[in-house]
Amino acid sequence: MSTSGLSINSAAGAPLSVSGLASGLDTSAIISALMGVEREPVTHLGAEQQKLQAQQSALGQIRSSLQQLATSASEFGLPSLFESSQSVTSSEPLRVAATTTDGAGVGGYEVEVKQLANSAQRSFTFTSPAAADTITIDGQTFTIKAGGSAKELASEINSNSSATVYAAALEDGTLVLSSRATGSTGAEFIKVSDPGNALAEVAGTAKEGKNAEFSVDGVAGSASSNTVTSAIPGVTLTLEGLTTSGPVTIDVQAPGPSASHVEAQVQSFVKLYNSTVEAIEHEIATKPPVKGLKSGEFTTGTLFGDEELEGLLSTMRQAMYEPAVGLEAEMASPADVGISTGASTGGAAPSQSSIEGLLTLDPTKLAAALQSNPAGVEKMLGHFSEAFQSTVNSFGGPGGTLEGRLNGDAGQIAQLTSQINNMNEMLLVREKALQATYAQLEAVMSQNNAQSAYLTRQLESLGSSTKG
Repeated sequence: MSTSGLSINSAAGAPLSVSGLASGLDTSAIISALMGVEREPVTHLGAEQQKLQAQQSALGQIRSSLQQLATSASEFGLPSLFESSQSVTSSEPLRVAATTTDGAGVGGYEVEVKQLANSAQRSFTFTSPAAADTITIDGQTFTIKAGGSAKELASEINSNSSATVYAAALEDGTLVLSSRATGSTGAEFIKVSDPGNALAEVAGTAKEGKNAEFSVDGVAGSASSNTVTSAIPGVTLTLEGLTTSGPVTIDVQAPGPSASHVEAQVQSFVKLYNSTVEAIEHEIATKPPVKGLKSGEFTTGTLFGDEELEGLLSTMRQAMYEPAVGLEAEMASPADVGISTGASTGGAAPSQSSIEGLLTLDPTKLAAALQSNPAGVEKMLGHFSEAFQSTVNSFGGPGGTLEGRLNGDAGQIAQLTSQINNMNEMLLVREKALQATYAQLEAVMSQNNAQSAYLTRQLESLGSSTKG
């Protein structure tokens, strides 16, 4: 007979075993099968709960993306995005670099560099003094101790903010003094007095400081520094090298919004818009499994064919092209500054991205619009910013469609949790009742079996006595 059993927890928490020793039945398997049938409703409720939780998670992610997208769109309405500035470019920035502030004369300038500004320089041999020595350089005094080194003297000079020179101690013991400022010095420069004779100038190595020499549009000029602010009013030139191969062209643009700044903001919006659209399209295109569901598969395709999300995509795409009321016809929508789905013209096949409604940016068209009509671009993007935020926030913002759905899902999930808990408690009671019933059955059958065995033994005993 079977000796299999099932261990469960009794009401007191102690394990209770039910076996079929008396009946020969696998009572544990019978109870398990009966409880499996009665747990089917709980299993179905659990699957529905998983599905709702997956849907809630997907909607929450979409809502978060929409809120980020609305924030990105809001930045088109910031006045700082269109702050007027003046740009300048150099045809050879490694030779002549240029920066500008507002007010520079618009146009091109030809700059030639014949000489770079440099500092004066004197070189000295160094002998470590036998006694402390005081050295004076351009009126500043420096003390070197007995037995001191050239590196120690150089360190003292360089750490003195009042010094007029920098000092470099070379490996061969030479100390090189260089003026801290560039520019023409004439013959009188870097005056050194050293009674202790620790320094002795190396003959023929002195170099005068020189001014930078250049010309702008053929007009000669000079400056004590390689950073020149007076050659082109409103423009700072940084002279980096001689223009031996010909003049460098400096191009000064008219004041206006920074095309690179605006383009960076547009590109950021386009990237976020496309990732949001792709995420929504993925959710509404993913089909749930048709049959053979297993644990975990309930979370697949919970938003398949979602009409509200499909409507959101349609509204977002319309917002990218719908002209704003009251604006000039040629500057009324993002398409007028090069923001589009990249749909082809002239009969060519459309790209996959245009079929999916993803955005692209034509930087050349945006730059041209900013140059020809910066005020129009600012006004159009400002109107678009407000309208697009309103559209997106009606779905993803506070009090929007998705918030209502998320709250509804949360309510259903809580309700299902309560139902499942109640049903599990009832099933536990039912399982204990079955265990008690089968335990009682086993006890009765065990008693019957004992009585049967007793009667059998008595009959056998009587039969033996009769034969005797």
